[in-house]
Amino acid sequence: MSKADNSKPDFRKEVSKETPVVMPQAPNIEKSLLSMMAADPTNIIGLCRENGINEDFFYIPAHRTLWNIFDSRYDDNRPLDITSIDQALSDSGQLETVGGHAGLMDILTYATSTALFSAHFQILKEKYVRRCMILTANKIHENAHEEERDITELLDSAEQDVMQIRNSTSPTAKWDIKSAIQEAVGNMERMMSRDGAILGLTTGYSKLNLMTNGLKPGELFVIAARPSMGKTSFLLNVVEHLVLEVKKPVLVFSCEMPSVQLVERLLFAKSGVSKQELRSKQGKLTKDQMKSLREAIDDYKSSQLIIDDTAAISISELRAKARRIRKENPDLCAIGVDYLQLMRSHTKQAQNSREREIAEISGGLKGLAKELKLPIIVLAQLNRGPENRTGKNKGLPMMSDLRESGAIEQDADMVGLLYRSAYYAEDDEERKDAGTDATLVLAKNRNGPTGDVELSFNAELMRFTERSAPREGE
Repeated sequence: MSKADNSKPDFRKEVSKETPVVMPQAPNIEKSLLSMMAADPTNIIGLCRENGINEDFFYIPAHRTLWNIFDSRYDDNRPLDITSIDQALSDSGQLETVGGHAGLMDILTYATSTALFSAHFQILKEKYVRRCMILTANKIHENAHEEERDITELLDSAEQDVMQIRNSTSPTAKWDIKSAIQEAVGNMERMMSRDGAILGLTTGYSKLNLMTNGLKPGELFVIAARPSMGKTSFLLNVVEHLVLEVKKPVLVFSCEMPSVQLVERLLFAKSGVSKQELRSKQGKLTKDQMKSLREAIDDYKSSQLIIDDTAAISISELRAKARRIRKENPDLCAIGVDYLQLMRSHTKQAQNSREREIAEISGGLKGLAKELKLPIIVLAQLNRGPENRTGKNKGLPMMSDLRESGAIEQDADMVGLLYRSAYYAEDDEERKDAGTDATLVLAKNRNGPTGDVELSFNAELMRFTERSAPREGE
């Protein structure tokens, strides 16, 4: 065996079962903080609450018992003097758990100063975090031995458990009406200035921007349509605007198409050179067309577009990848997913019900949008409802057509239903009348109006553009 091999840690070694494991703890610090609570309950218990302290921060059982007594009596505005605490413990049969009268006196009269709260709290928090890390590592170790569990689910679970430690020990943000009003007034001023500035990310479609006030952090925007309506093209048009005009990084998960096909679509739409032209001219494009194509290629080369084309990606794997990419790209402004029904969830509950699986995916995407504080645009399939309608409503989509789960409608902040009437034309004359008209029906908008966004669709370039609403009588 080489010298280098000898330097590697042997992961097969196990800690001797005879070696007692002593969990990180600070008994005297726990006594000190409880003594401070008895001395100044209003301030000290209030500080404990603000810093997220709960019974798990106390390792010694007697100290956990006392914290719970202090915590409940503080809520009820009952006295917290030694005599009252002694009586409360006696009445509940818990006095002996803290060492009787003498033990209680020893804890609550422990020599300390409330000025040391911050220093002692940091020590208490450190010991608690270390215990959490040990318990989480043990849980990950046990789960790793469960061969029947999906590996991506295990990794996502481990990542969430570790993040939970940080979240549970991070003090909650202080909220006050003055700062909230100041922020709200700032938003109002921005809306009033410059003819009503959009607060969120612009989409490239002015009417949609006005109706939604832009794409905002934490929002889930569902674009739903029947197959061949152009929903992928619409998503890519918005992505193009964000990466080339807004100049921000965007992450796209493509469950249906390989990344190279998405890039081709983006280049055709941006350059104005269609795939049909490229084929028919056998590479003999005009100078202007070649220039436009080269410019589109250069624009995207310098852009911050990230594409993941993992097929049938699970919600746990998507979350893990999105978190990592968000960490690597702090300026990431949005995520696109094409499309929801091609994703998977590997939980046991999801295996028994497709509706439950879709609900988990939908809820997972909404939770991810809130967690990463950015908008997520997700495409979804509609069922055959639009095709079963007759008369003037033929092809018209409704939110009830969302395929396989009503949870999508519930989780979404906005739902846009995309359709093209020409697709449902019964003859050439009707198809000619419909032309290139397309409509995005904003059927749900949690924070604004609903209505139609009138569009035109260039099928050769796979591009949606805005069209003026028809005048009355036209």
